[in-house]
Amino acid sequence: MARARRDSPPSGELIPRGRRDVTLDVGGHEVKLTNLDKPFWPELGITKGDLLRYYASVAPVLLPHVRDRAMVMRRYPDGAAGPSFFMKRAPSGRPAWIETCPIEHASGNVIDFPMVQNLAALLWVVNLGCIDLNEWYGRCDEPGRPDSLHFDLDPTPGATFAQLRDAALVVHEALDALGMPNHAKTTGSRGIHVYVPITRGPTQEQVWELAKHLSTVIAKRHPRLLTAVYAKARRPPKRVLVDYNQNAWGRTLASVYSVRPKPDAPVSTPVTWNEVERGVEIEDFTLKSVPNRLKKVGDLWKPMLPRSNPRFDLSPLLQGSSTRAGASRGRARRAPRGSSGE
Repeated sequence: MARARRDSPPSGELIPRGRRDVTLDVGGHEVKLTNLDKPFWPELGITKGDLLRYYASVAPVLLPHVRDRAMVMRRYPDGAAGPSFFMKRAPSGRPAWIETCPIEHASGNVIDFPMVQNLAALLWVVNLGCIDLNEWYGRCDEPGRPDSLHFDLDPTPGATFAQLRDAALVVHEALDALGMPNHAKTTGSRGIHVYVPITRGPTQEQVWELAKHLSTVIAKRHPRLLTAVYAKARRPPKRVLVDYNQNAWGRTLASVYSVRPKPDAPVSTPVTWNEVERGVEIEDFTLKSVPNRLKKVGDLWKPMLPRSNPRFDLSPLLQGSSTRAGASRGRARRAPRGSSGE
């Protein structure tokens, strides 16, 4: 295996071309990258090496958003169109410098999730075949207390992406009316995520309860556009689902700047509300285009960083609520079936 050393600030050019395997020195950590020539999107000519180069190029803006959080790995060893499997526990053969986050589950089992703390860890995770990143909502010191509330907007059968944009704007206006700062990103799959940065304190269960209440109220006000009915059998077609259940303990969503295992290699990308109004499309943001976009507009997701302001204090909305507090340090309720959303 060839070895390459880089002492300069890392970038997408850190990973050499024309080699199948390589060992890199990344910030003093030895990172082995394998099968760089394997096609991950063969119809686009995109290889595993290209995916790694993308993540290396966006690492300066991506890493602050995933650092200090447990990471659920979904591995695609044969590329975006191949089979995948979830992996929560950090593998026993991991490098010693991979930090882990132990979280106790309802069963009493403690799972040591890997954390992506730096570029070396990011490349290690992607080299395992993780195309997108799925981090927990709470930081590792208190995984049961998130610093965001979000609405996962997904189309039901027959709904269009134009309806998705309208739905996002409706949610945006409703949150603005409550004084809640809110930010949008494409999912990179079929929908739009709307996030609210919150002051850490409420448990994940309390955040889920509030998200359910808000989603139900907003959907009832716009019944021809939205639904908050979670049961598929009762869910009306040609509507946009306001999915509050992705706020449940143990659930994850694709992180910002994650490449998705879909045709065209789309990327979950922050957008302005003006862009939503003008007609943004999922296909506008791909592995090939997002690095240049970042150079032009910077990190539009920066307001979501844990220490960024303004953050919304949910306490007034929770006062008098019948919601019971869940455990504060990861010892919380079992997540609904399916741990990762769109």
